[in-house]
Amino acid sequence: MNNTDFINTLFRQHKNSTKTFPDKELAEGFINGFFDFLFIPNRQKKYSVFELSKEFESYKSHLSTLIYDVLADGSKTEEIANNFIDAVPSIYNALLKDAEAIIEFDPAAESIEEVLVAYPGFYATAVYRISNYLWTQGVKILPRVFAEYAHSKTGIDIHPGATIGKSFFIDHGTGIVIGETTVIGDNVKIYQGVTLGALSVNKDQAKSKRHPTIEDNVVIYSGATILGGDTIIGHDSVIGGNVWLTNSVLPDSIVYHKSEITIRDKNPLPDVLNFVI
Repeated sequence: MNNTDFINTLFRQHKNSTKTFPDKELAEGFINGFFDFLFIPNRQKKYSVFELSKEFESYKSHLSTLIYDVLADGSKTEEIANNFIDAVPSIYNALLKDAEAIIEFDPAAESIEEVLVAYPGFYATAVYRISNYLWTQGVKILPRVFAEYAHSKTGIDIHPGATIGKSFFIDHGTGIVIGETTVIGDNVKIYQGVTLGALSVNKDQAKSKRHPTIEDNVVIYSGATILGGDTIIGHDSVIGGNVWLTNSVLPDSIVYHKSEITIRDKNPLPDVLNFVI
């Protein structure tokens, strides 16, 4: 049984059930299958192919079922599904730019096909862009299910409410956290262990901007933590590894964490090194 047949079987079972909440297995099957449809094995799809493909139409039907389960007003299901289908070519083209950014800046990436099938950062970005479109259409729980599935597969946690510009590059990716109200510009590169988070987790700030703004052409190296809704990292800046930032940074800045490491031979030490905390 191929992936499409498996998803069709799941949806037939779902239609015969009485569930009114997103089925996680169904949602995970959809997002995996749709990713494969977009990128494996043929990535050079045209809009006419999307429009005319029976498989594409089946994914639209599957998505409608998932959306219907999570909307208070089910009458909007078909409208949202149609809007999503109309947006797929632009989402697809945006993702190709993300893949091209990886090829351009990662010396280990040898082909676009390698990026599409073997880079967790690209997979997480693809799920984000699909989820983000649905989020902007007022669908909330389903994008969170998609995002959490990508998180479980890749270790990359991108909230679907975040705003991310074009040519986004995640390298390695494990441990990255990007919060709901984060705004990221174009041509930004982020390495593993980066947190773009909030200074406070108070519930009364739920509707405010809690996460930082990263302007165009910024590079953020591994382990950096940038917090706060008022924190702006100016364009063309470089944020070094393990930096902790809660204040804004001017454009064209270089911010780095200076640690002190001492290396010496094994001769008797003048100071005792064994201690208890």
